[in-house]
Amino acid sequence: MSAEQRLQGQVALVTGAASGIGLACARRYKAEGAVVIGADVSACEEPLYDHFEVLDVRDGAAQVALVNVIMERFESLDILLTAAGIGDAGPVHLVEEDAWDRVLDINLKGTFLSIKAVVPAMMAQGSGSIITVASVEGLQGCEGGSSYNASKGGVVLLSKNVAIDYARQGIRCNCICPGFIDTPLLNSVMSMEGMETFRNDVESQHKMGRFGKPEEIAGAAYFLACSDSSFVTGQNIVVDGGYTAGHSHGLVQMMGLG
Repeated sequence: MSAEQRLQGQVALVTGAASGIGLACARRYKAEGAVVIGADVSACEEPLYDHFEVLDVRDGAAQVALVNVIMERFESLDILLTAAGIGDAGPVHLVEEDAWDRVLDINLKGTFLSIKAVVPAMMAQGSGSIITVASVEGLQGCEGGSSYNASKGGVVLLSKNVAIDYARQGIRCNCICPGFIDTPLLNSVMSMEGMETFRNDVESQHKMGRFGKPEEIAGAAYFLACSDSSFVTGQNIVVDGGYTAGHSHGLVQMMGLG
């Protein structure tokens, strides 16, 4: 096994795999030698996938059926990366009940159903790494983000509980909390009319002065999947270019730093 193939022989399932963070993580896993299975509500023509299933993560039976296919065909399931999600939100008095339900159902319940589907297989083999994708907005509030923030905060705590419950069965669970990442989902929001000032302000709050790249989240997802993180479980790995480090008001710029 070469240094470039650290996941050789591992089988990875990625949800939200058709674009953005999910696709970037799938590409990284494949580059590291893993067998990669993708799942998304949208089809994907990427040739990297050893198997791809079009499904809605809110459909628990479909997720179980996919895991059964994986076990029958590949005989193991070593990594789960849950990147499926949507970004709708608003202040609570403007959020319709069905819109609230949709965000929570996809982002939180969908993550729960993905984990629920893979855990029996991982318990049977005595090992597994579950990597959920939440957000910095699951760690701190963000104006107008009620339903999205609530869903991602739920993912953060769900991940900790999974880590606690299954550690003795050899299953690790960790959560990645990205900052604002340059994905089709982010661009669909930031390109809306009147969003230019908001976009520039949010970008400036990343202390590195830019949005993140999906590949930078994939780096963290690789670490949590490989043996280098064998003693890491129940953690929130924040990958945000300094967004949550603290407030910046331009003082150091006055002192000549930037």
